[in-house]
Amino acid sequence: MVRKLVISLLTLCLFLALAACSGEDKSLKGLSKDEKSDKGMEVIGENVKFDPNKLVNNGETIAIELWTWGGKEVFQKQVDAYEKIYPNVKIKVVNQPWDDYWTKLPLQLKGKNGPALFNVHNSYHSNIIKFMAPYDISTEALDKDYIGVTSHVIDDHVYYIDYAINSGNIYYNKKMWKEAGLTETNIPTTWDQFIQVAEKLTKKDATGKLIQAGFNFNGETYKAIIAGLGYQKGELLFKKDGKTVDFDNKTTIGNTQMLYDLYNKFHVGSPDFGDDSTKSFGNGQSAMVYKWGWMQGELNNNYPDIEWGVFRIPTPTDEVPFAFDRYNGESTPGINANASREEQAVAQDFLKFILAGEDFGREFSLFNASFPSKRSLAKDPDILADPVLRALAPNVDRYIWPGSFPSAVETQSGRVFEEIFYNGVDIKDAIKAGQKQMEKDMKNADFETVESKYKFYSER
Repeated sequence: MVRKLVISLLTLCLFLALAACSGEDKSLKGLSKDEKSDKGMEVIGENVKFDPNKLVNNGETIAIELWTWGGKEVFQKQVDAYEKIYPNVKIKVVNQPWDDYWTKLPLQLKGKNGPALFNVHNSYHSNIIKFMAPYDISTEALDKDYIGVTSHVIDDHVYYIDYAINSGNIYYNKKMWKEAGLTETNIPTTWDQFIQVAEKLTKKDATGKLIQAGFNFNGETYKAIIAGLGYQKGELLFKKDGKTVDFDNKTTIGNTQMLYDLYNKFHVGSPDFGDDSTKSFGNGQSAMVYKWGWMQGELNNNYPDIEWGVFRIPTPTDEVPFAFDRYNGESTPGINANASREEQAVAQDFLKFILAGEDFGREFSLFNASFPSKRSLAKDPDILADPVLRALAPNVDRYIWPGSFPSAVETQSGRVFEEIFYNGVDIKDAIKAGQKQMEKDMKNADFETVESKYKFYSER
């Protein structure tokens, strides 16, 4: 009996040992110790630099994970290039669906087994910043290489920056444009010119029924564009305290009146002409829409037969505005502060690799239809060949980021649109009610705008 028990225990121990070895071998499979510090390679980068001539993790084998919700192929290409330099390093790229990502990631970061690197979206800043380690990269060097770095500085540290800038443009149907007798010389640069073009693109049947909208902003457009229209006139989205939204003002009222007039005075569209401007444009019913970079993928994937063009959002006059529009940044990866010291060191080194070079910024910008914030890519041929990015290129530094403001601002802006255009509520009354509800919803929000860090803030 005792002999059987001893044999059983030995068998169990052997099984556990083999299982442990199997797990270890799996994570480090194919890796080999690196004993060559001088690899004879050139240092990469202008200000943020990456020197490949060193040992990572003292040459000992190590494996880490990088989590993302999209663009796995872009990350994988960078990982492959990095692993080619360091045969002792394995970076596993793990793709998580968007909804799962923001449920799983905060939980994983609380413990010791979370990914050393992870994709960041600034709308989840407050959920994850306490788990993030600051970049081991000079803020001054980052600022010289990238646009908008100062907006991300927290107590002299940076935890992520924007690798690309996403904002709004006007998409137009080229076939409808041509049928209306318009050419590229008719691309409007002011809102007055835009209205004239929209009128030419509008069609009605013999009974006066709208059959082609010159401009359609039904659905999500109002809440996406209204803050940008304010910035064009130098109106900030937040008050002097940096925390209270400033929605109920003459500028918002005037801009909303302009949009209202497009439908009710100039009749270039209608709130009843389809409730989704994206689908209306894709189905060939609307000639122009205002959309952000994601629209390019939407059209290419779901409406491949639409021949479309894009141009910069119009402004009140031909003078350079305070800002053309607001933008939101596509963020660089974050580093897990709870990862081991060795894992963090590898994560920091990989981060320098992708930020010092240009391939990551170029390819991820094209993937997300967002203009690269790396200054050296501003005139990159591949970037300028993209119609959406080409529209943003000439004035990319004239777009402002207000910070990761609470979703209540956009949510309530959308309700203001519905109240005015569908429920017949007076513009001033709807905006006043929207202001009140925004303040209520943001009462306990941990937020402070970064508008004052905008490059041209002093021009107000």
